[in-house]
Amino acid sequence: MSEFESLMFSFGLAGCFISMIFYIIFGQVTVKRLRKNHETKNILGIEYASGWDIINVAQALSIPRSWRRKLETSPLSALYANSEILYKHTTKVDRVLAATFYWLLTLSGTIMILLVIFDALSLFD
Repeated sequence: MSEFESLMFSFGLAGCFISMIFYIIFGQVTVKRLRKNHETKNILGIEYASGWDIINVAQALSIPRSWRRKLETSPLSALYANSEILYKHTTKVDRVLAATFYWLLTLSGTIMILLVIFDALSLFD
């Protein structure tokens, strides 16, 4: 295992672990409150598995506005959380927590997937 590969694996693994902690915090602090609100409980997107709405809400509060508009006007818009309503019912702290969780999850997952692909292609030998 090369030094670069080892370093990237460490970053990916640490990112996954920290994003799990943020997942629990964000779910308990923000999404739990949104689930109880009658105005927001039905706009959290489709839940493929238990807790998937936490990722939907984090995505809706984290991605750039142009991406959100594209997702919300697509034929598959029911899969995603409605960001306009969520912005009305969340605070700045909720949005920072969502962005930290979502981008950490996305980047660490991407690093791990790339490491698997690069290893399969024998780019580290």
